Amino acid sequence: MINGKTLFIAGHARLPQGMAAKSVYETLTITAEIDRKYGVILEASCTLATEHGREFVGQVLRGMSLNDGIDEAIASLQMYYRGKATNALVAALKDLDLHYQQIISTEKI
Repeated sequence: MINGKTLFIAGHARLPQGMAAKSVYETLTITAEIDRKYGVILEASCTLATEHGREFVGQVLRGMSLNDGIDEAIASLQMYYRGKATNALVAALKDLDLHYQQIISTEKI
């Protein structure tokens, strides 16, 4: 149910050559449902080729607060995800955070 307390945001990045997802997508996308007040990622997914990979990334990001910055989320992705898409995941997360920060800054005005 949509109640105005969450945001749905997407971040995008280019995929590296040699990835299975590259045959379907040119870019990797991370989508996240984020608590508007606290910036906590309630649920996240991405466009990795396998369902397992998508769910894993969601588990890594769930519970992280964008209001605290994204360093912890980036470190977690780099520590636990050891695939070719690590840099693309980090870049997509940074893009998602940029969109979130822009939205939040305009709402506080």
